[in-house]
Amino acid sequence: MAEFVIEGRTRTKGKVRPGGNKNAAFPTVAAALLTSEPVTLRNLPDIDDVRTLLAMVEGLGVEVTRSDRHTATLRAGVLRGTRPDPELLRKIHVLGLAALGAEYRHEDGELRLTAPRLRGADILLDEASVTATENVVLAAVRAEGITVLRNAASEPHVQDLCALLVQMGARIDGIGSNVLTIYGGATLHGADFTLGPDFMEVGSFVVLAAVTEGDVVIEGVRRDDLRMALGVFARLGITAEMRGENLAVSGAAPLVIQADLGDAIPKVDDGPWPAFPADLMSVALVAATQADGTVLFHEKMYESRLFFVDRLIGMGARVVLCDPHRALVHGPARLRGEPGGIPSPDIRAGIALLIAALCADGQTVIRSIEQIDRGYEDIEGKLLALGARITRRP
Repeated sequence: MAEFVIEGRTRTKGKVRPGGNKNAAFPTVAAALLTSEPVTLRNLPDIDDVRTLLAMVEGLGVEVTRSDRHTATLRAGVLRGTRPDPELLRKIHVLGLAALGAEYRHEDGELRLTAPRLRGADILLDEASVTATENVVLAAVRAEGITVLRNAASEPHVQDLCALLVQMGARIDGIGSNVLTIYGGATLHGADFTLGPDFMEVGSFVVLAAVTEGDVVIEGVRRDDLRMALGVFARLGITAEMRGENLAVSGAAPLVIQADLGDAIPKVDDGPWPAFPADLMSVALVAATQADGTVLFHEKMYESRLFFVDRLIGMGARVVLCDPHRALVHGPARLRGEPGGIPSPDIRAGIALLIAALCADGQTVIRSIEQIDRGYEDIEGKLLALGARITRRP
């Protein structure tokens, strides 16, 4: 167990480069197992979850070569059998595979899945699940015939998976949309693929720069990944400008929330891509605590994501938690540090509390930072390079 000690009220300045998209690492590693030829994945984030994943596939018999911290070449031979985590085989994922011809049964408290022969099908997902979409796409490229996947998720990491499969020889139409057409049966070959930047990390640095009155350039971003996020941030008064592949964020001007038509209180809500991402709700809420005005946050997709706001309230934020899905924020509030320590309950809440600590008066201790480490590679190193005062200690 480790913790961060943060001294707040330091203006951030400089350049930072986000890591690769963690959520793209998992399905692209799985895609590499569909061919016996080597697949090289670049810009992999060097975090525990990815290292664990690579160790897992090595346990299946895959040869994994690391040329550096962010590059791995996978060569799949004859894979050994394994028992999949039942939590990864929720009903929606199994039904998508079953539509392609996979068979499943419950036996001795376990879910057993077999796929003697897969055939293309017309599939409508009952929700735009990222994992369900990725599972069906991976199966469909090896199935016989054509698969049409409707209500598919279209997040950047889903697009990265599809782009890799196309580079490997698959044919997939509709990438980036909610209807994917996968032409199965192609022989897949090796590839050399670079994962896109983690747009969640980009969004976190945007908010960090804004609330610390910073002047930060975020390098190597993808404009299309950020259109909705930057639109929402602009409604909170955040100024960000694309300069080629870089994003410049200035926090020199005070943050002012833009009211809706008729001077109505605006609302920020999340939804499936391309709506505002659920994983950026927490950092957007922190930004709102430092902006002049009132805004309602409506977390539509997940339970309990807003429960971290009691920690912000303890730091001086003016937030009313209306119910598990809605929080009303009135700013600006001058936050104060929490030297006695606050826990980091998960990745999203953890990075939000870290950003809050960096713009608060005094010292804050954040515990259980392994949660933050799961999603952010060398976060304190990047923050130190921007001028933040942060120390990691056991």
